[in-house]
Amino acid sequence: MSETERYQTHAPENLEERFAHRAAHMKPSEIRSLFAVASRPEIVSLAGGMPNLSAIPMDVMASLLEKLVRENGQEALQYGSGQGHPKLREQICDVMALEGIRANPDDVLVTTGSQQALDLISRIFIDPGDVVLVEAPSYVGALGTFAQYEARVVHVEMDQSGLSPEALRDAIKTLRYQGSRIKFIYLIPNYQNPTGVTMPSSRRTEILNICREEKIFVVEDNPYGLLGFDRPSPNAMRAEDSENVIYLGSFSKTIVPGFRVGWALVPPTLREKLVIASESSILCPSNFSQLAISSYLANQPWRDQIASFVNLYRVRRDAMLETLDATFPKSANWTRPKGGFYVWVTLPAGIDTKAMMPKAIVAKVAYVPGNAFYADGLACRCG
Repeated sequence: MSETERYQTHAPENLEERFAHRAAHMKPSEIRSLFAVASRPEIVSLAGGMPNLSAIPMDVMASLLEKLVRENGQEALQYGSGQGHPKLREQICDVMALEGIRANPDDVLVTTGSQQALDLISRIFIDPGDVVLVEAPSYVGALGTFAQYEARVVHVEMDQSGLSPEALRDAIKTLRYQGSRIKFIYLIPNYQNPTGVTMPSSRRTEILNICREEKIFVVEDNPYGLLGFDRPSPNAMRAEDSENVIYLGSFSKTIVPGFRVGWALVPPTLREKLVIASESSILCPSNFSQLAISSYLANQPWRDQIASFVNLYRVRRDAMLETLDATFPKSANWTRPKGGFYVWVTLPAGIDTKAMMPKAIVAKVAYVPGNAFYADGLACRCG
């Protein structure tokens, strides 16, 4: 057999033909694509919501983990409950109480970060072509998940107070007229990713009323709610509506991201479906990670830890805003967040932030272009 014949016999096939249809919607995000560059030590990275772990007492964390394995290793290193460890679910209810939520531990599902909760919700609700309403702009990770399940993502206009109720009513009316099925609306009401905007209480109530009237579930993603700089954030939307709100929380921003512990608080009518979906996906969340977080909550001054994060991020926010005020043109504008991680900058007309990225990297700065936060990925002068 000649070399040519041998190559043709063993030539690699086009694997795309074997993939499921939904695989075509799995694409790397702009943030993931930037990580290789942003992680270089000489780069000043403004890309991605990476917690600053310098405020974590590493010696305390090391002792806690050593004690966990030594005294409770038989449980910590074993399989656990598909819904999550009962003690941690009780502690999660105590954490949520800080934002006005009264919850039953039976309605809490522990997940591998809140990102897994987004995946589970999408899996049980979305058929191809169904509509998911989101803020404009919205979190990259959520957009990727919705796309993977072949949802039609419809952005709803925001202003300085978050998602616009008038724009929401208009979007629902248009979609109903088109015959589209709206499955849920996805919101980040506190220190929104990526704009940093916080929705006031009155607007939360108005949006909840609209969604109840229209029989649309609200998925409230709240990883930043305890990171208010000057005052506490408003009560969670879930505190006002326990039947129509699916609440997502995470310890990634308030303790550490590496344990990958998040949760979903769901109406009792949805709990079984989500637990079944989670068990089929991961069998059970990591017992070790859950018990590490549980031990930290039980034995460490975790509220003081969050306060130290808040102080650190407030200083960084102030430095960012002062630099923008001093160096950017008058025709640019930006948000002034009262907590969380993000500032959203809008540059003068005609500037494409994605096209500008190579020049920024040469200048040793990384950021996420604004187009990443829109489902259509079109050019944007924001970021």
